[in-house]
Amino acid sequence: MATDNENILTALKEGAFALEGQFVYGSNYTFMVDCTYQEQTFRAVYKPARGERPLWDFPHQTLSQREVAAFLVSEALGWGLVPPTVYREKETPIGPGSAQLFIEHNPDKHFFNFNENERQHLPEVMAFDLLVNNADRKAGHLLIDPAGKVWLIDHGLCFHAEDKLRTVIWDLAGDPLPENLLTDVAGLLPQLEPHSGLTQELRPLLLPEEIEALRHRAEQMLTEGRFPMPPEDRRAYPWPLV
Repeated sequence: MATDNENILTALKEGAFALEGQFVYGSNYTFMVDCTYQEQTFRAVYKPARGERPLWDFPHQTLSQREVAAFLVSEALGWGLVPPTVYREKETPIGPGSAQLFIEHNPDKHFFNFNENERQHLPEVMAFDLLVNNADRKAGHLLIDPAGKVWLIDHGLCFHAEDKLRTVIWDLAGDPLPENLLTDVAGLLPQLEPHSGLTQELRPLLLPEEIEALRHRAEQMLTEGRFPMPPEDRRAYPWPLV
């Protein structure tokens, strides 16, 4: 299977899914599927909306849509942090949901045992989580593929209009945001205008106030220019940590 994003996205949208197994560690139903398209097969992670546990603070059956929104924002920034992800309505094993390219990785490798070279990616990761308002950045949500690239997964609890940042990564709290990342965030703002292509793509996935809050967070990052300190008025870390 060709590895460029467009081919993968097309395969995730149109390929045949064969259910292979279930990931048992998690609150919501998550499955491994074989995706076959044009006589080639690769593995994908499928999260059906109907398998989401209801939450008091996020609208029901919207978490898989937020997975797709995270991919779209990562691509709009040019950071390539989130594996190719689509929302698929039809011909799925258990109904509509997100489908994401599975990243081959060592499951024993996570943020808490990253080496110094792998930790060089932390500014980008922290900036992304701040922007998308990630309420659940666990150590195991950072994957290293065989080529050494860092990938970010599990973005169902992102984009809330209220500040909900919860993460295990506060290493650079209070430090200046790197200029190259601020430049990319500034480039995102025109894409979040009401009639922009990105906004049109996000509208089926997020609430209007969540898209507006995303734009506001981008503006705030540019104004403040620093990574935030952990909040003292609410929980700053997810649970479990890995």
